[in-house]
Amino acid sequence: MAAQIAFGLIAACMLSAGLLAVTSKNLVHSVLWLAVSLVATAALYVTLSAPFLAAMQIMLYTGGVITLMLFGVMLTDHRHDVGVLNASTRRLPGILAAGAVFGVLASAMLGVGMPAAPAQFDSSTAKLGALLFADHLVAFEALSVLLLAAMLGAIVLARRHDA
Repeated sequence: MAAQIAFGLIAACMLSAGLLAVTSKNLVHSVLWLAVSLVATAALYVTLSAPFLAAMQIMLYTGGVITLMLFGVMLTDHRHDVGVLNASTRRLPGILAAGAVFGVLASAMLGVGMPAAPAQFDSSTAKLGALLFADHLVAFEALSVLLLAAMLGAIVLARRHDA
């Protein structure tokens, strides 16, 4: 019961930090709220008994990505508040649509039920590496090619605006 309460509190913290990251007018504050949300995600991994994922979340996302984002924000002109270029006057239909999607997804998740956890599960790093580089090698390599293509596409699009 205590684990479920901790999970709920951490999830609420993560969601509110994500909401503040999206709605903040200051870019630096947005990046810092995103960092809080990513740390809360790592805490969720800890409550789910996945310490390796929690460590990777902290090192890669919270440590690396947030640092790069802060450098990017600090090196650009961020003194001005973020303005909404296309302020929507139809927020109520958007909120109702989001609530409807949430209701459908929540009812689907509650209706299905969760499978029982296996009695013995080897979650060691060695086992994870063996699965990733032996059983799922093709998916791993396909993902690396996809990420390379996305990076090259971003470079091409960014260079068009420079010329």
